[in-house]
Amino acid sequence: MSTIDWIVLFFTLLIIVAYGMYKSRGIKNIEGYIVGDRQLPWYNVGLSVMATQASAITFLSAPGLAYSSGMSFAQFYFGLPLAMIVLCITFVPIFHRLRIYTAYEFLEKRFDVQTRVLTASLFLIQRGISTGITIFAPSIILSSILHLDVTYTTLMIGSVVILYTVWGGTKAVSYTQLLQMAIIIGALLTAGVMVVHLLPDNIGFLDALHIAGKTGKTNAIDWTFDLENQYTVWTGLIGGFFLQLSYFGTDQSQVGRYLTGSSVRDSRMGLLMNGLLKVPMQFCILLIGVLVFAYYQFNTPPLFFNNVEVNRIEKSAYASDYAQIIQKHESLNETKRENIKQFLAAKAQKNAQVEEAAIQALKSKNQEDIALRADLESLLKKNNPQVELNDNNYIFLSFVTNTFPIGLIGLLIAVIFLASMGATASAINSLASTTVVDIYKRFINKKGSDRGYLNASRVFTFLWGIIALLVALFASQLGNLLEAVNILGSLFYGTILGIFLVAFYLKSIGGKAVFWAAILSEIVVFIIWKTDIMAYLWLNLVGCITVISISFLFQLLSRRSKISTI
Repeated sequence: MSTIDWIVLFFTLLIIVAYGMYKSRGIKNIEGYIVGDRQLPWYNVGLSVMATQASAITFLSAPGLAYSSGMSFAQFYFGLPLAMIVLCITFVPIFHRLRIYTAYEFLEKRFDVQTRVLTASLFLIQRGISTGITIFAPSIILSSILHLDVTYTTLMIGSVVILYTVWGGTKAVSYTQLLQMAIIIGALLTAGVMVVHLLPDNIGFLDALHIAGKTGKTNAIDWTFDLENQYTVWTGLIGGFFLQLSYFGTDQSQVGRYLTGSSVRDSRMGLLMNGLLKVPMQFCILLIGVLVFAYYQFNTPPLFFNNVEVNRIEKSAYASDYAQIIQKHESLNETKRENIKQFLAAKAQKNAQVEEAAIQALKSKNQEDIALRADLESLLKKNNPQVELNDNNYIFLSFVTNTFPIGLIGLLIAVIFLASMGATASAINSLASTTVVDIYKRFINKKGSDRGYLNASRVFTFLWGIIALLVALFASQLGNLLEAVNILGSLFYGTILGIFLVAFYLKSIGGKAVFWAAILSEIVVFIIWKTDIMAYLWLNLVGCITVISISFLFQLLSRRSKISTI
C-alpha cells in the first residue's frame, strides 16, 4: 500500500475508535456497560444490528464465494424479513417488559435455572468459536499486504479489538457501529462503481452481467427442493428463517443490540430496518464478486490468490514447475479473451449460433484452467503440507490491492477493519455479559455492588477476547470463513430456538422436559452433520423441531407416570 493509503486507513480507524471512546465515557454500572442505559434510537439500533452481523467475513468471503460459485448464497437471507416480523411481534415486547440484560434470564423465569445455564452455555460455546473466526478474517488483510505470517497479524488485530472492547462496553460498540455502517455502505457503492469503471471501454455493466450469466455466475435463484443442496429458495426460506430467528432472537450478540432501544417501538423499528436492508445489501456484495469475475475475463487473474503461499513457492525448489504452470495459465487466458471478443461480436450481430459456440469454447478453457489450478494445488501441497488450498477469502482483497487507485485501497481495507471491529466487539461484549449475568452474578457473587459487576464485566470481556484470539489462530483450517461461521451457528441455533419457542408458546411443558430434549437435540444435530445427509441450513429446522417434539413427548410421559403412580 502507498503512504496515502496507510494515512487513510489509520485516520479512518482513529476517528471511529475515538468517537466510540468519547461516547462511552462516564459508564458507572452494568446497565450502561451491557445495555447502554436502554436509551438508543431506532436507527442506531438498526445499524448496530446490521453491523454486528456484517463482519469482515462478509466483505472478504462473500465476493470470493460469488467469484467461485455464483450468487446462490443470496438465497441464504430469504428468511430474514420473515424472522424480523416474528421477533417484533413476540420476542421484543417480552424482553423489554422483563427488563432483562440477557435473553437467557427469561428462561429461568419460565423454566428453571438448569435450562438457563444450558442455553447460555450453548451460546457461549458457539459464539466464542465464531468470534475467533471473525477476528481471523481481517488478519488475512495485513498478512497479504505486509507479507507476514497470518499468525502474527491475527495477534495484532485481536489485541487491538480486545483493548477497544474492554474499554467501551455496549454503548461504545453501538455508537461506533453507527459511523461504521455509514462508511461501509458508501465504500461498497464506490467499490461497485470502480469495478465497472475498470472494465474495457466498450464493456458496460449489463455486458459484464451477461458474460457472467453465460458462465453460470448469476444463478441467484434455485427452486429445486434438494436436501443436499446448500443454497436454494427453500433452504433460504425455511432453514434460513429458523437460523435467522434463532440468531436474532436468542443470540445475545444480537439481543443485546436491540435491548439498548429506548422503547419497544425503537427496537422493532431497528429490526425491521435490518430486515429490509440486509437482503439487498448482501445481494450487492455478491454482485461485486460477480463483476470481479467479469473483469478477469478480460484480464489474467492470479491462479492462486494467497500471496503468502505464492511467494513461498516462488522461493522454493518448485519455482521452475510453478513458472511453467503460470505460463500455461497466461496463454490460456489469452485464448479466453479471444473467445470473449467472439462472443461480444456475435451478440452485437445477434448471431446466436456463433454466440453459443464462443461461450462453449470459453467454458472449455475455464475447465482447462481448473485443471491447471489442480496441478498448482498439488505443487503447493508438496511445498507446504499444511497449506490451506481454499483461497476464496483472498480473491476480493487481491483484486482491490492490485487494481484500485491510491487512497481508495486504504478506504476499502479500512471498511473491512471497521466491520471486524464492530462484529468482534459486539460478540465479545455479549460473551462477557452472558458470563457475568447468567453465571457470575447468578451463582458466584449474588450480592455484589454495581462497581463490582462493572469490573467483572471488563475482566470477562478481556478473558473472552483471549479465548477468541486463541480460536482465531486455528481458523485458517476452516476454508471459506462465511460458510464456516454459518455452519457453526447451524449446529447450535436450532436447539436454542426450540427452547425459546417452547418457552413462548407451549406453556404446559416444564423445564426438565425441555432440558433433556435440548441435550438429545444437540446429539441428533451433530450426528446428521457428521453423516452429511443434508445441507447445513436444514440443521436449524431439525434442531428446533427435535426440541419441541421430544420435550412434548417427555412432558406427556411425565404426566402419565404421575397419574399411574396416583
